[in-house]
Parts: sequence; C-alpha cells; structure tokens
Amino acid sequence: MKIHEYQAKEIFEDYGVAVPKGKVADSTEHAVKIAKEMKSEGADLFVVKAQIHAGGRGKGRTKKNNASGVILCESVEEVQEAASNLLGDVLVTKQTGEEGKEVNQIYVTEGVDIEEELYLGILMDRARERNVLMASTEGGMNIEEVAEETPEKIVKEWVEPGMDLMHNQARHIAFALGLSGDAFKKAVKFIMSLYDAFEDTDASLIEINPLILTPDQEVYALDAKMSFDDNALGRHPDIEKMRDESEIDPMELEASKHDLNYIKLDGNVGCMVNGAGLAMATMDMIKLSGGEPANFLDVGGGANVDTVKNGFRIILDDPNVEAILINIFGGIVRCDRVANGVLEAVKDPEIADKVEDVPIIVRLQGTNAEEGKKLIDESDLNVISAVLLKDAAEEVNNVVA
Repeated sequence: MKIHEYQAKEIFEDYGVAVPKGKVADSTEHAVKIAKEMKSEGADLFVVKAQIHAGGRGKGRTKKNNASGVILCESVEEVQEAASNLLGDVLVTKQTGEEGKEVNQIYVTEGVDIEEELYLGILMDRARERNVLMASTEGGMNIEEVAEETPEKIVKEWVEPGMDLMHNQARHIAFALGLSGDAFKKAVKFIMSLYDAFEDTDASLIEINPLILTPDQEVYALDAKMSFDDNALGRHPDIEKMRDESEIDPMELEASKHDLNYIKLDGNVGCMVNGAGLAMATMDMIKLSGGEPANFLDVGGGANVDTVKNGFRIILDDPNVEAILINIFGGIVRCDRVANGVLEAVKDPEIADKVEDVPIIVRLQGTNAEEGKKLIDESDLNVISAVLLKDAAEEVNNVVA
C-alpha cells in the first residue's frame, strides 16, 4: 500500500525524523489559510506540491494549466495561484504515463534553503533476503539513472534479519554522504530514527529524494515516499486508514473487496488462475504463444461460483479483453466444482451478455479434472476445454488473432 508524501512525513515526525513544516489542503482557500498561518510564524518562502502516488512530480506538467507538480512560491498570492493551477487538474509525470493522475490534494510546506541535496532509501533486498539502506550524494536525481551510470556513488548497508540497525552502520552512511560536525551527528540520529520507522510500521519502502542539508547544517527530509506490506496492515489499522482509494485502479479496488489479487495489464487476453505462480506461468505461456495478457488475476485456492463470477465481472470490465483463459489446478478445490462455477457464472444474466462474443478457454488439471472437462464439453455454452496449458494458450491466441 502506498501513501502520500504528507502522510509519510506525519509518520516521520512521530519518530523524530526532521521534516519542513507543512499541511495538506484540498481547496485553494485552505491552501491560502495554511500559507497565511506559516507567514505569521515567520515563513517567507513556500512550496506547493501535488499529492499523487507517482514520482517525478517536479518535472511533470498538468494537462490544462501546464503547471509543474512542485511549485516554489514567494508570497501567499503565489500559493493561491499555484493551488488553483494544480487542484482538479491532471498531472502527467514519467511514472503516471500519458493518462496522468488527477490532483485532489496539495501539500503546502515552508520553503527551506538548500546547501546540498542527497539521497536516502530503505527497502528489502530480495537477493540477499535482508533490509538494505542506500545512500548517495546524487540527491534530486533518479536513483535508477545513478545506479546505471555511476553505481560507485551509491553506498549500501545491509541489516541482518532480526537485528536493529547498528550505530556504526548509520555512521558509515553519514560519512559516505560527506557530512561532518553537527550535520554528521544529526544525520546519524536521523538515519537511526528512520530505520525504526521502517521496521515498526512494516514498511516495504522508504525513499527520501532529496534529503537536504541546509546552510545552518540541519538535515531534513524534503521529500518522502513510503509504502507498506499489505499483508501486515492488520497490525496497523492507523496506517490502513491512510489508503487513498482514488489513487487505486477501480478494477483493482473492486477485486480487493472480493479477496481477489488483480493487476491490470495492456493486453487482450483475460486470465483467471488459482495461485500466483501458476498465474505467472499462464501469462508467460500466452506471451510465448504470441498473445498479450490483459491482467493478472489470482482467485486463490478456494475458487467457487461467487469467486468465478466476481472474476468474470472484473475481467470483462476491461474493454480490451477479447478472450478469457481460465487455468485451474485442482488441489484444494476440485476441478468439477470449478467447472460448475464457470458454467453457472456464464449463465448469469449480468455476465452472459458480456461474454456472448468473448470466447472462454478453460484448462483444468488435478482432482476430478476429467469430470470437470466433461461438464464443459457437454455444455452448450461458448466455453472451450483444454488439457495442456500450451494448447490452452494457443487456442486462446487463435480466437483473438
């Protein structure tokens, strides 16, 4: 689960991680009110940031007003103009694609003088099976470009599973960032506190780009990106409340309500599979046969009529889908039960009209596979059975060719 920058910084503050003062606004009037409050407290520089779940906001532009997603303002009047230009417009960045994302909230922060821009991130290194801290003096740049062009400028520290970040590791990171004196001490404390936040919240990613050093040697998280392990959200109801459903693809959101794992893709072959590994193999086979999968959809081990119906509804909501491949391994669930679920779902009036011109190929293997295949073969519905995955993928690609 991803959250917005302002939400990540609220968590940072709870752990004593330094951030510039700021508040979120959902209207121009509210943004002006925040700026006036900051001005009364001595602020003379402001930054207005679009709050969307995508990076590259500063380099992005809005569709209608051609405004940057991050706007530096020298007065309350400029904050008003920036808020007006951003709210309700669609921001297009490198990460959003051409469709962009609508800006419903903005973050008004106090401007901070910058002496140096740095980079700091924490995530799981899956190859080494442990958390890793990454730091670089190349703050403000895409870390992917730094990794590709000048990998020597990225310093890493791995944390042993079950152990805390060691003080000497935080010191190593601070040294690598070229800090000294008071800035070094503050950075060590900053890094230790940030790792505590990462661990305590079951985060899967924290990225600060840039981490800044001010002329008076303060260290701040000028930006903040944070995401969490969905499987751990049951332990963090306060974080789960931060979910912004407007930032989630509607079909993915609908799937989550039915305990289905769905990710939309760009192809024309809808996939319904039980098990993530089998789903990946199914998509690979579709690609190898010359097709393009339209989605990843894992219905889980207990597929039944309701599960299959909900899967159909979600797949068919994608207008690009021209055929559906259902690939089920009958282990926990019997294949004949799945076959009955498919046939019942296809008869449902809400689904029947949509699948009239959408061929359905069903491949069943495992417990009662023969019985399941017989049920499908003897039905008078537009459903084709297959035995081998290769045959199923070729059949589905034949009907959409």
